[in-house]
Amino acid sequence: MLAGCSGGGEQPDATGSTTAGSPAPSSTAPPPPPDSFTLVATGDVLVHQGRALTEGARRPDGSYDFADVFAPVAGLIGAADLAVCHLETPVAEAGGPYRGYPSFAVQPEIVDALAGAGYDLCSTASNHSLDDGFDGLTRTLDTLEAAGIRTTGTHRTEEASREPTIVDLDGVRVGHVAATFSLNGVPLPAGREWSVDVADLPDVAGVLAAAARARAAGADVVVASLHCCLEYDDDPTPTQVAAVRALLASPDVDLVLGHHAHVVQPFERIGDEWAAYGLGNHLAEHATRGHPTEDSVAARFTFTRGADGRFTVSQAQAVPLRIEIGADAVRIVPADPQSSARIAGVLDSRGAVAAGLEVVPE
Repeated sequence: MLAGCSGGGEQPDATGSTTAGSPAPSSTAPPPPPDSFTLVATGDVLVHQGRALTEGARRPDGSYDFADVFAPVAGLIGAADLAVCHLETPVAEAGGPYRGYPSFAVQPEIVDALAGAGYDLCSTASNHSLDDGFDGLTRTLDTLEAAGIRTTGTHRTEEASREPTIVDLDGVRVGHVAATFSLNGVPLPAGREWSVDVADLPDVAGVLAAAARARAAGADVVVASLHCCLEYDDDPTPTQVAAVRALLASPDVDLVLGHHAHVVQPFERIGDEWAAYGLGNHLAEHATRGHPTEDSVAARFTFTRGADGRFTVSQAQAVPLRIEIGADAVRIVPADPQSSARIAGVLDSRGAVAAGLEVVPE
């Protein structure tokens, strides 16, 4: 029984007035921020034209529906507190015309499918960022943000290029920065050199400056996405390793995610931080033979707040996936045992399992 309470009726307060014998109003203070959160990140998203993906997704009215492509992994993506994608190509206007390799402008409906699968945030800095010019770049940002997906790595304005991308997870603030090593020879637009974050690797000074801005703006965790270096090789290049180590040596970067190789590359623990050198393709139909471009992986990291208030990775997991290409459909599915074993071998080639990586079915 609460002190001062004696059954029903009204009780006098300190001024002699009376109040009903009911519980005091509940506090309106916000709940404390969580002590942990999970981040899931996946690989390159490219929509090649005239192949099973586009043929299978085409509707009778000429529009496209890619929802079925991601349906088998939507539970994995949607369960994360923060799900991060990498849209490698610009989107065209609805109805096209659409282009594939080597200069992409793809169906904007791919963004609807990414949002439907549960993605919250997407890096857009890649060697294809300017395939459809500055108009294509801004159209892509507009399309992603209209679907509720935040972006980093490409920018509409110089002011926006200096504003950090930070996502609030119930009080935990996660910053995301991104850069590409190349634009395939396409020059940055004159007067708009800020439109794509480009790094002259192994120099990552620009990425570190962006990470410092995110940290200064209150980010508890900063994730860096790096689009580089050599395609179709599951070993990271020396330049790639040097860039990743330089990023993780900074107190402003907590995790590095890699893209561009189109094959899975290793994970590595460096100190108490992690790098996923290359997540492979998440959606693509490469015509290249002799390379496992249909192997994929979802990285899942759990960050936990320590006694010092700092968040670090408390659990590192990798979920082997595979791009299943049929005659007229493409789906992203859990990897079969043979593919899983191959992917796990690559992931562990720099000692990740001994360092704590768990390779799990989902």
